Amino acid sequence: MPTSSAPDSLLHAYAERARVRVCGLLVHQGALLLTAHRGLLPDEQPFWSPPGGGWHFGETLREGVAREFREETALAVKVGRFLHLHEYHGNALQAVELFFEVTALDATALPRLGHDPEHAPDRQLLTEVAWRTPQELVRLPPQQVHPILRDLISPDDAYIPQLRLR
Repeated sequence: MPTSSAPDSLLHAYAERARVRVCGLLVHQGALLLTAHRGLLPDEQPFWSPPGGGWHFGETLREGVAREFREETALAVKVGRFLHLHEYHGNALQAVELFFEVTALDATALPRLGHDPEHAPDRQLLTEVAWRTPQELVRLPPQQVHPILRDLISPDDAYIPQLRLR
């Protein structure tokens, strides 16, 4: 999870606080469903990561993953097993990210770009939702790909549990 240090950046709401993020990994026909974010890298470069976001008080981790998937991709999902723990510690941002396996409740439903309710319509971080294969991800500059996805050879590798602490 890269960081922008500008005080007026889109990330200001998340700066200087520890966050718990819940995320889901959905694989279909050899590709992972990912979201592109703006404001995380210089020069408007996209940052690709699995759908996810802040865990809310009062919900279970799995409820949080399902909510984030609905918000960001308009897909209803069944949340399965826990897969990865990733710690991010940057200049102004700090987070623990928990990744879960997810499956679409309707296999025929198509994802569409959603929204982040924490941001106004003209200040959205999300710019795109797309299926990306590991072969496509490896061709991108590493800083544009979430660290848990950078070393994938096959989409099946996403289901091998990992613990990534700084």
